[in-house]
Amino acid sequence: MNTPTTSSRPLGRCTLVGAGPGDPELLTLKAVKAVQAATVLLVDDLVNDEILQWARPDARIVHVGKRGGCKSTPQAFIEKLMIAAVQEGETVVRLKGGDPFVFGRGGEEVEHLREAGIPCEVVNGITAGLAAVTALGVPLTHRDHAAGVVFVTGHAKTGTADGARHDSTDWAALAATARDARLTLVIYMGVAGASHIQQQLLAGGLPAGTPVAVVQHASLPHQRQLVATLGTLVADLAASGLGSPSIIVVGDVLRGMAAAGAPASSRFGT
Repeated sequence: MNTPTTSSRPLGRCTLVGAGPGDPELLTLKAVKAVQAATVLLVDDLVNDEILQWARPDARIVHVGKRGGCKSTPQAFIEKLMIAAVQEGETVVRLKGGDPFVFGRGGEEVEHLREAGIPCEVVNGITAGLAAVTALGVPLTHRDHAAGVVFVTGHAKTGTADGARHDSTDWAALAATARDARLTLVIYMGVAGASHIQQQLLAGGLPAGTPVAVVQHASLPHQRQLVATLGTLVADLAASGLGSPSIIVVGDVLRGMAAAGAPASSRFGT
């Protein structure tokens, strides 16, 4: 009589870890502990290699690059790798730039792990949108300038029945809300679509003189930034040569840059 056999290998575990914006000193203690414990590390392209100094010598490190405009590892393949490694008893860390739950596809990965019967822990990291404004010496919110903040992706696209791809963000409506509710807009992955975003924000009622900053490689030694206004954003961005990965910040909180001693533009007014 044949009896079913089961694997004696215990199920491993998986942790999604936010590696922060780039500066390895911004890694949390909990993130360091998770990296030190991992037997398998699946590492995103934007993760600073210096963070891997915390990995154990025998850890298997797999680079699964995902960057806009570049060749990327398919998301489905990454999820299969995670699930297979956990089922083999490995301690898996999915190391992601910024925070796993802020435009990091962490939600999708957690869903797929749970569907496979695998519990998953998430360790937050400092998101690039916060690091970018901190590097400029200004806050995301301020009692005099901004009552709230909106994090939004600059390349949200949705498919339609005709096969076309359309922007799923109503930038004009967002502009009107930001103006009326005094919100700071923090736009991820928006450099490629900066012209469209600029046009729609202006159409929605944000004044052309609204301060804008673009920060590339926030928190790293080679960080670069541009200070402009909404009306001059596209021209100034082209002249600056800044590209991805960059954060675009729009809002009156940037008027505090001069008081903070950071470089400010005379276009901001008073």
